[in-house]
Amino acid sequence: MDLQANYQRFRERGAEVLALAVQDVARAKRMQELTGAEFPILADPDHTVATQYGVFDRLGDGVAAPAVFVIDRDGHIIWSHVGRDAFDRPTVDEIIAHLPEAQ
Repeated sequence: MDLQANYQRFRERGAEVLALAVQDVARAKRMQELTGAEFPILADPDHTVATQYGVFDRLGDGVAAPAVFVIDRDGHIIWSHVGRDAFDRPTVDEIIAHLPEAQ
């Protein structure tokens, strides 16, 4: 998992990584265990958050499209990437390039 392999790079920039799983808490926890993710994987079983961000069922498959949102300390989305298919994801370098400077 690229995010996990580069997690320290995000932390060095003062950023936190959060993943959202359109699953119940038990499945989100299992995903975290299986991937070895040190960052939180949050459960969104009713897809409320994914819907609010406009990524739920975007591809007509009943799940959230792969997406990355960079949110500043004030809660504003300053950059985003929403995948056009399950494999359309930005690279770690692309994400890091859009992070605000560490404070």
